Amino acid sequence: QVQLVESGGGSVQPGESLRLSCAASGSIFRIDAMGWYRQAPGKQRESVAAITRGSITNYADPVKSRFTISRDNAKNTVYLQMNSLKPEDTAVYYCNADHVEFGGRVTGYWGQGTQVTVSS
Repeated sequence: QVQLVESGGGSVQPGESLRLSCAASGSIFRIDAMGWYRQAPGKQRESVAAITRGSITNYADPVKSRFTISRDNAKNTVYLQMNSLKPEDTAVYYCNADHVEFGGRVTGYWGQGTQVTVSS
């Protein structure tokens, strides 16, 4: 059982920055990869960034060089630093964690989402 709580969303102007946080609780030891997804109105949910237990990262093309994902095991938290924000980054951002159960079965857990709005 894993619980995820996102924070740090808000409204900013183009070019500004935001830092999202996702705090995990529960069976922390069993968490493997973590990531951030986003969903804009009328669009499908899409992957933004992911980070493995070994700190290997991967980013979607639209956010490469602008966003940085990181994790802090001491605080059981994953972060998304979002720089040079654009209006097209506007979406609800969701935290995701892969939980490895006994036998190797992987179950995905999701946070409730946090709104990010970028406009003039």
